[in-house]
Amino acid sequence: MRTLEEVQATLQIAKLKEEELQKTIYCLSFGENVSSADYCLMELDDTLCKHIEAGQSLVIRGDTDERAVLCSGDKTYDLKIADTSNLLLFVPGCRTPDQLTNSQESTHVVQKQIWGFCNSYWELKKQRPKLKKLKKVLMENPYEGPALGGQQENTENRYTMQDLLDRIQSSEEELKIHLETIHACQIDGYWRVLDFDYEMKLLGHVTQLVDSESWSFNKVPLQTSLEELAPLEPKEMIEHCLDCYGKRFTENDKVFYALHEDKVCRGTALLLLQNAVKFNLREFQEVWQQSVPEGMSTRLDQLKSVALVDRASRPETICLLRVEDLSEDTLERFNHLFTLRQKWTEDDITPYIQDLCGEKQTTGALLTKYARSSMQNGIKVFNSRRPVAT
Repeated sequence: MRTLEEVQATLQIAKLKEEELQKTIYCLSFGENVSSADYCLMELDDTLCKHIEAGQSLVIRGDTDERAVLCSGDKTYDLKIADTSNLLLFVPGCRTPDQLTNSQESTHVVQKQIWGFCNSYWELKKQRPKLKKLKKVLMENPYEGPALGGQQENTENRYTMQDLLDRIQSSEEELKIHLETIHACQIDGYWRVLDFDYEMKLLGHVTQLVDSESWSFNKVPLQTSLEELAPLEPKEMIEHCLDCYGKRFTENDKVFYALHEDKVCRGTALLLLQNAVKFNLREFQEVWQQSVPEGMSTRLDQLKSVALVDRASRPETICLLRVEDLSEDTLERFNHLFTLRQKWTEDDITPYIQDLCGEKQTTGALLTKYARSSMQNGIKVFNSRRPVAT
């Protein structure tokens, strides 16, 4: 406990002028049993500060074999320990110079006790949510339709939203968006992903009904569809299929769906490609066009990020290659892509690396870092910067 006189004597020894300093002088002392392990410090940006000040929470997520992430309601952050050469002191009630008013007429000493100290802190960096695990978890028990008479539905490996939040390293908002992307739906309070063959069966019922009723694909009536297809499948599943492959709108108080041509054609292509290692491109395009509903047009650009065309082979081929099946790790992703194909054009590789881009990052920046460019027949191509085992 230092007195004002002791402080002034110290200032003289240090050759500091008292009038150039704040009127409030803090005298710090360590409390009993203070340890550096008592507290962890975390550096927050303005957005997260306001999030906490508004009474909202931040959650650390990750299994024991995963690197922990921090999640707000709609964003995911990487957690990294940053060391500092300065000792960081935790002093409740201590004010920084900009918070002091200097309204006191004379210099005075304030005694404060140190509650904890650290020489490192948690640094946050916004990152992509780790959602690859979501599809894997839900595929443990995909929904294959209502149980047939006498059969018991498998009730194992079913997950509520809270169950998923406990297992998936993602904010709730990002998780909900991805559940919609993979066509998951809630059944009896549990989130389920549809078995692909069952999903295609539902889509087939819808497109056949549209064809038989001579409806426009841009105006499919919901109520009539549910009534017509009710003997075949649950109404909830028919409506879910329309949500996945169409856009809902209302006209004269009636609900309609405009089927999305690209999504329908894409789903049909995946059905054709799922059991083939490689498909003759010309033959595939013929079968594909014949398989989609009349009035819809197939185009190869509908298959970006799900199928890969090989123009160099003779005959030209196409095979299934879904970005969702690739590693979330950037280096592993590039290594795998370069084992599949030694040289890539920018148009071909972009759909398979676009999801790796961080905030304000471009695919061009990723290619500069992980690939080497060269010209081949007047076209820029990219290959690996290091030898890749094939």
